[in-house]
Amino acid sequence: MITLGLTGSIGMGKSTVAAMFADEGVPVFDADATVHALQGPNGALVPAIEHAFPGTTNENGVDRAKLGAMVLNDPAAIARLEAIVHPAVGAARAAFIARHHAVPLVVFDVPLLFETGGDAQVDKVAVVTAAPEVQRMRVLARPGQSAAKFEAILARQLPDAEKRGRADFVIATDVSLDATRAAVRAVIACLLGDPRG
Repeated sequence: MITLGLTGSIGMGKSTVAAMFADEGVPVFDADATVHALQGPNGALVPAIEHAFPGTTNENGVDRAKLGAMVLNDPAAIARLEAIVHPAVGAARAAFIARHHAVPLVVFDVPLLFETGGDAQVDKVAVVTAAPEVQRMRVLARPGQSAAKFEAILARQLPDAEKRGRADFVIATDVSLDATRAAVRAVIACLLGDPRG
């Protein structure tokens, strides 16, 4: 089995590209969706997070705004939260691999792949990219997003140029969807030695 890490900064179109891999029959492990499920209603991590950060959960699971405010700019609190979340995500990832052990290629969709050292745990890395003005326009079009929030998120992420420099594959999304899909197919073909690509 080949493991492909899929990453990219906010607003680059990573979710779209992940869906294209899935459309091509490649199983995709979505780290963000896993965290949301673990922290959602009746999520497995809700009791531990409430114990470590009292008042941050309710009947809908973790109140991300309250939790975010509690850990923001507090490295010790962030480390405490990561010690709860990361092992659970790791277990979910191991279960995903076990379910798909017979397939030749899987994708791990991880927003902070390089920032968390996750690139060392995959065979190859694909970075999703777009021009800075396209990225900015996409992000600021999202509900509740502001220029200040966008800049704060960018500050926590490796620069796009650095990600592209460390990638085995670069997939652009500021082109037509057909062109992006062709790039996805080319990556699959390259990894699997498939002449269709």
